Amino acid sequence: MDERTVWVFTGSQERQRSAFPSGVFSTQATAEEWIAHHGLSGTLTMYRVDAGAYDWAIQNGYFRPKEPRDSTPDFIAHFSGGDIHFHYESGRRVA
Repeated sequence: MDERTVWVFTGSQERQRSAFPSGVFSTQATAEEWIAHHGLSGTLTMYRVDAGAYDWAIQNGYFRPKEPRDSTPDFIAHFSGGDIHFHYESGRRVA
C-alpha cells in the first residue's frame, strides 16, 4: 500500500504562542531546508494523509488504549502519533 504523507512543523512548546503548526511540507528535505533557513526550534512530524494519527497507531500496533480515558474524544483529539518525528534547535536537528 502506498501511503501519502506530509511533514508538519510545530514550534517548541516553551516558545510557542499558538497551538497550530507553522508549516506543512510534502517532503522532509523541503521542511528541513525551511527550518534551517529560519533557524527554527521545534518538532517535524510525519503524518499520513486521510488517516487519523490515533486510528493509524492502533491499526499498526504502535498504540493500545490501556485506560478508559485513552479512548475519549479529548484524548483522541490531542493524540499526535509521532512514530516518525525529529527535533530541532536553532535550525539544526538534535538527537
